[in-house]
Amino acid sequence: MSQDPPPPSEPPALPPYAERVLDVAELIPPGRVMTYGDIAEWLEEGGPRQVGRVMALYGSAVPWWRVVRSDGALLPGHERRVLERYRAEGTPLREARRTAGAPGVAARLDMRRARWDGTTGDAPHS
Repeated sequence: MSQDPPPPSEPPALPPYAERVLDVAELIPPGRVMTYGDIAEWLEEGGPRQVGRVMALYGSAVPWWRVVRSDGALLPGHERRVLERYRAEGTPLREARRTAGAPGVAARLDMRRARWDGTTGDAPHS
């Protein structure tokens, strides 16, 4: 009497809100960013913390580095990795300030030029 192994389980369904957040993240053009709050405002639901939680749990499959803090600070612990992506995409940076823990790493994105409102062209603002 042999038992067949159980069928492989499917991954849990993505919550609808998380799916909408990730859909917006995928729309952000290279070289541009949106804040957690921008995405919540776009969706007219949730807030920055909810968007941040979605990105922390499910964001690895989308361009997560384009969803940022409103002050333009680079993601703590990932500064060098995101800086490489930003430079490759031509994302506007503020090079004047440096982080104490990572010499040579730009401290912030230039939010005035890098922020995408979802309606303008793909190129960064000059």
